[in-house]
Amino acid sequence: MSRVIVVTSGKGGVGKTTTTANLGMALATRGHLTVVVDADFGLRNLDLLLGLENRVVYTALDALAGNCRLEQALVKDKRQPKLALLPAAQNRTKESVTPQQMKQLVKALSSRYEYILIDCPAGIEMGFRNAIAAANEAIIVTTPEIAAVRDADRVIGLLEAGGVKTIRLIVNRLRPAMVQANDMMSVADVQDILSVPLLGVVPDDEQVIVSTNRGEPLVLQENPSMAGQALLNVARRLDGETVEFLDLTNVNKGFLARLRQLLGGK
Repeated sequence: MSRVIVVTSGKGGVGKTTTTANLGMALATRGHLTVVVDADFGLRNLDLLLGLENRVVYTALDALAGNCRLEQALVKDKRQPKLALLPAAQNRTKESVTPQQMKQLVKALSSRYEYILIDCPAGIEMGFRNAIAAANEAIIVTTPEIAAVRDADRVIGLLEAGGVKTIRLIVNRLRPAMVQANDMMSVADVQDILSVPLLGVVPDDEQVIVSTNRGEPLVLQENPSMAGQALLNVARRLDGETVEFLDLTNVNKGFLARLRQLLGGK
């Protein structure tokens, strides 16, 4: 049975699309037939992060409208043949697709792919409802900022109400030095608020910008940066492995320092 995983957050700009692209590539590299679905109709970006923008001919909407076969809308990645992209249409709105149609697409993909990763648009309107309609798992991506965490908390409630029970967390763009200085929430702070299992912690990394601009996922690097390695580890955990979290120095010190203060320690 396929695993249908929606990657969501509520707040925009926290790294959902980067996460989807890298996890899709990492899972395919591990030998799994994987498809990444861009559910952000009107603002397509997943193709850019994978470097496949020049190969998009048909979109998910074309397949739904009968203008092409679903197979024709899928863009195969030449670097990793087990990875495919189902792109969104740029010239249509999120209201152009219904949750029932998303279920129809995912059902068709389920017959041939082991992992279906759905890149959810920002917000909690129609685009969000479409993206979660067929999902049986969710990955919440948040940065350690109060606005992003609050939005993530709201989304977790909506996912649970929508019947998605397996929900896990990725804390993205963590800056250990800022955590140490009590200028940024720690991983423990975020977990304490959201109360969902931690799947990964990805440090802030300039290589993400380079990777995005080149259309080359971090996980393809011969010597992955810290962020790339963190995302590879997330894929391994999704695949059932027990993998220790990277040693991000002082990542929880902000929380522990406050705890010691509360307990009267030094």
